[in-house]
Amino acid sequence: MLANLEGLAVFLLLAHWKPQLNITAPGLHSALNFSFSLSAVRIMALPFILILGTSPRVRLVGGPHHCEGRVEVEWDGQWGTVCDDGWGLEDVAVVCRELGCGTAKKSPSGTMYEPLAEKNQPVLSQNVNCNGMEDTLAECEQDKDVFNCGHEEDAGASCEMPGSSSTSELESSSTVPEIPFFLVPKSVRLVDGPGHCAGRVEVQHEGQWSTACKRGWNLQAAKVLCRQLGCGRALIARRQCNKTIQDQVSIWMSKIKCSGQEATIQDCDSGPLKRNSCSHYDDTWVECEDACELKLVGGDSMCSGRLEVLHKDKWGTVCDDNWGDLEDQVVCKQLGCGKPLVSPSRKRYAPGAGRIWLDDVRCSGKEQSLDQCKHRVWGYHDCDHKEDVGVTCSE
Repeated sequence: MLANLEGLAVFLLLAHWKPQLNITAPGLHSALNFSFSLSAVRIMALPFILILGTSPRVRLVGGPHHCEGRVEVEWDGQWGTVCDDGWGLEDVAVVCRELGCGTAKKSPSGTMYEPLAEKNQPVLSQNVNCNGMEDTLAECEQDKDVFNCGHEEDAGASCEMPGSSSTSELESSSTVPEIPFFLVPKSVRLVDGPGHCAGRVEVQHEGQWSTACKRGWNLQAAKVLCRQLGCGRALIARRQCNKTIQDQVSIWMSKIKCSGQEATIQDCDSGPLKRNSCSHYDDTWVECEDACELKLVGGDSMCSGRLEVLHKDKWGTVCDDNWGDLEDQVVCKQLGCGKPLVSPSRKRYAPGAGRIWLDDVRCSGKEQSLDQCKHRVWGYHDCDHKEDVGVTCSE
């Protein structure tokens, strides 16, 4: 019987067996049932059992159905999130395939799905780089040593539900105006959205505005664009069909690759696309948080006091967890004040009341506004008003 089980192990390995799939074959079912009645010692002696025990899994959490949500993976019995550094539609496509869902639709930020990840839940993977053809996310290149990536950068995925119609089936075979590939567009904008921080991506060259093909437009590219437009954090980058501009607006035939650290889209690597490889069903739609307003309250001037930010038409304070000189620098810059004045013991101003909007803010000092810094999701914190941030800048 042990020989039969060893033969079963070979069969399962050759068949690329996955824990979530049921594989049946004549003569194997009874052997498989019998294997679980063996002693633990006999079972663990089989190499394939050890392989299966450490295989990672993936799930989508917080979405409207099992094919959309925040991406979570399991390693060695522990569930954690995936950092969105390098995350794009190719990676989403692999997740969709692994979960048995339909076509990859978009690569949203994982912070769009509630309940949010617990603060003590680990981030298990970073810089995921799939080519889109892998069967599982574990087969993609990725870093398991996560550096400088918190839950404010959790990756999300949105797939079509099995059986739903795909927009690719609706694509028109008619030609659309195209402009040749140009390495650097003159300017970029978001149009047809609720404001200048959300909408369809359009690029300008020689006075002509064109839509941007979705190729390469992931959250990393969206981060750069949101920063360039003076908006807040990137929330989503997805494909958006717009039938009203069919055959009227040209398509910028370029694919881009951003690390997320560039100052402008023009600084990202880019290259040409094959002719007719995109249609207006592949136009890029990006959504950013609106830029926040700041003020300093309770000080001697507009350049000193308790820091308050405006979000959703309500003023609230900022928690001082991880707050330091670089964060002061960004605030002073955004307010048009001078350099921050730092003392050995940071000056405290009177505590605020009401909402505490931001916590765990981390800036590099290069940001133009506070909302471009890394931070927890708006309104989520573990502070009280005794920890309200105070800032003092020169005038």
